[in-house]
Amino acid sequence: MSAIDDLRQTMARLREPGGCPWDQEQTHATLVRCLIDEVSELIDTIDRNDLPHMREELGDVLIQVVFHARLAEEAGQFNFDDVAREINEKLIRRHPHVFGTGKLETSAQVLHQWDVIKATEKKNGPAPSGVFKEQPPRLPALMYAEAIWKQIEKKKLPADGLVDRARIAQLAAELDDAALGRMLFEIAAACRAKELDPEGALRREVLRVKSEVEQRVAASATAAPAAPAAGG
Repeated sequence: MSAIDDLRQTMARLREPGGCPWDQEQTHATLVRCLIDEVSELIDTIDRNDLPHMREELGDVLIQVVFHARLAEEAGQFNFDDVAREINEKLIRRHPHVFGTGKLETSAQVLHQWDVIKATEKKNGPAPSGVFKEQPPRLPALMYAEAIWKQIEKKKLPADGLVDRARIAQLAAELDDAALGRMLFEIAAACRAKELDPEGALRREVLRVKSEVEQRVAASATAAPAAPAAGG
């Protein structure tokens, strides 16, 4: 048997009668915090380039996947093989330049092809519910802001007047990694001094911009067509 088979058997034993009381009590919902903690610890090892501990933390993340898959298997919904099969098929389907015909030379070409294939797949699924792609509710505000701005730029959504594009261009020209870190740290320190919540403030601003853009798109879609010209 493979190591992953051994791990799945261990997880099954922990969940079985006579196994571990804590593991038997867990649900998808109760494991969310564990998943966040384990991913955060993995990111820390990557930041520190700590390869021995990275291997350990990868294992801690993997057991979360195995745990969730086991819970679903017990409920008759899906199992670990289904999870692995689905992601494997997606990778092959979205890399035709590797597993099929054609050849791509740059990462930009790969990302463009990925988006085209993904859009084609979505046509066979449920229709999108809004202007913006849904983001995970627990996404940190800074990552949320970046994701929403990426969609505004990529889809050329109407955001004029909602954000200062000239200021954004100026910052982009002036900032580097060190300067950005200092700026964000100083903002965090200033918020601490003023007893402000930077996470909440940024999330509210992102939601304001997102809502305004959605309203503009909706107004544009429902605008009355121009009256036909009078006949001569």
